[in-house]
Amino acid sequence: MEKGYSDKAYRWNRDNYSSRRRFVDIWGFVLTLMFRLWLYNKSWSYPGGVSETKQAARRKAQAIWIRTTLLDLGPTFIKVGQLFSTRADIFPVEYVEELAKLQDKVPAFSYEKVEAIIEQELGKKIPELFHSFEPIPLAAASLGQVHKAVLYSGESVVVKVQRPGLKKLFEIDLKILKGITRYFQNHPKWGRGRDWIGIYEECCRILWEEVDYLNEGRNADTFRRNFRNYDWVKVPRIYWRYTSPRVLTLEYLPGIKISQYEALEAAGIDRKAVARQGAEAYLHQLLDNGFFHADPHPGNVAVSPDGSLIFYDFGMMGRIKSNIRDGLMETLFGIASKDGDRVVQSLIDLGALAPVDDMGPVRRSVQYMLDHFMDQPFENQSVASISEDLYEIAYDQPFRFPATFTFVMRAFSTLEGVGKGLDPEFNFMEVAKPYAMQLMTNMNGNDGNSFLNELSRQAVQVSSTALGLPRRLEDTLEKLERGDVRVRVRSPETDRLLRRQSNIQLGISYALIISGFTVSATILLVNHYVWLALLPGLIAAGVSVVLIRLLLRLDRNDRMY
Repeated sequence: MEKGYSDKAYRWNRDNYSSRRRFVDIWGFVLTLMFRLWLYNKSWSYPGGVSETKQAARRKAQAIWIRTTLLDLGPTFIKVGQLFSTRADIFPVEYVEELAKLQDKVPAFSYEKVEAIIEQELGKKIPELFHSFEPIPLAAASLGQVHKAVLYSGESVVVKVQRPGLKKLFEIDLKILKGITRYFQNHPKWGRGRDWIGIYEECCRILWEEVDYLNEGRNADTFRRNFRNYDWVKVPRIYWRYTSPRVLTLEYLPGIKISQYEALEAAGIDRKAVARQGAEAYLHQLLDNGFFHADPHPGNVAVSPDGSLIFYDFGMMGRIKSNIRDGLMETLFGIASKDGDRVVQSLIDLGALAPVDDMGPVRRSVQYMLDHFMDQPFENQSVASISEDLYEIAYDQPFRFPATFTFVMRAFSTLEGVGKGLDPEFNFMEVAKPYAMQLMTNMNGNDGNSFLNELSRQAVQVSSTALGLPRRLEDTLEKLERGDVRVRVRSPETDRLLRRQSNIQLGISYALIISGFTVSATILLVNHYVWLALLPGLIAAGVSVVLIRLLLRLDRNDRMY
């Protein structure tokens, strides 16, 4: 069992799940998390006073606690955690990084259950289907486990068998999660500006797709066809005769895990070539096909004895729609010209940025990114550092990074890390540069004259703006007449005075409460009700502490101004 798991780990790993127990476990986690988040913002909860270093350490500790608790809660929450690790626009970077480490290595289930599932799904017993079948699995995960077998035709295969009771567990958990989602959607603080219902529905869709092995088989076939002209990429063939929604049979393609650098060296494989081919294979998926492996961690990529790349596990795949490329062209031109306004508008059009009343902070953040990175040569930049800065900017801003975008950035970061492990001089951006230039050229048109294309595009945009200006002025005047235009004026001095007035009123309320409970305690004490007098006395003492802290804060603010 992985270090960090609690004694409650794998309580879900049984045939009959208790809906009530799951309800208690799940809501217990949610309420504990809410309490921890509330405590995070309380300065008195930090020994010796609050500081940025202490807050960062607490965020890291909370992220680790969340990851280990999700592992304890089982398959549904492991997958939900992995999906949440793509939402840097919602969670702090510490949470995103920790959730990205979720690896669902769990104990295997018994061979008797494997036999029962295969017979139920394929209609025959194992000896009738396979010449040999190894009872000990090669690997086990939260959704299923993999066994090696040999067909009667002599071909070696691996059989992926889904964990028993998985769909029932999903139904119970997702029903509970729906109630939690509604609570967060209606929460006055956490629900504002967040589409929790939409996130829940997206999680449900991805979860049900991943437990459908027929869908995974179709993904593998599509992936293999996309690489049919690349002899240095291998994809396992699906044996559809031995496949069902809960059983998947694939060609057995053994290899050395791409992160086992010493083993690759011992096998005489060129590590530099492997690093470059890994990056090129992913860029081909992304830019040429628009269909890519969404989870290319080292466990899903291996190297064959002849140096070819082998891809495994096609349950989670990403797609880039053709119309998105047109939107990306505008973003790329904005980045190339270091035009923050243009980049922001293109992101709004792509749906990656939610328009708000005050877009100034967002524009300044984007402009900072452009000024910071565009001064450096493309090949000298790092995917990991770009991702970190993007996540820092996105958090608590109106950015809505689609899961596809984050899958791509994470895959790039993973491949960059593996590439540097294979070849210390490897530079992912250097490999990507010709692909990026080709993409820019293709987007600019067939004649290749990007300058003239951009000039004509801007001329059309200017003329369109000029022709539409009178109508926009007329619309604005109509809104003024109807009273639909609201003018917001902010004065820092007025805001400070209003806050001070509000705090003074709050202090008066505290003083009245203290007086009332003190009088009550005194009356009870005079009448010899000592124990009853203790309760209002304690309440009065507690409110007094709060009042003193409020008065100190008022005094500190007055001295600052």
